[in-house]
Amino acid sequence: MPNPKRRHSQQRSAKRRTHYTAETVTLSKDSATGETHVRHRAHVSEGKLYYKGKVVVEKSPVK
Repeated sequence: MPNPKRRHSQQRSAKRRTHYTAETVTLSKDSATGETHVRHRAHVSEGKLYYKGKVVVEKSPVK
């Protein structure tokens, strides 16, 4: 496999890494239970698994 002929500078590596930032999580309020949850993810409330305001599974998954 080809190898680099010269070493990359620290500045070049830093320029590439400037775009690596942490993003805030988008939260939504469930219409059925009123709980706040991570958007586009199923969540457990009172032993039931909800997604988009509807019950997906009656019994909560084992953790």
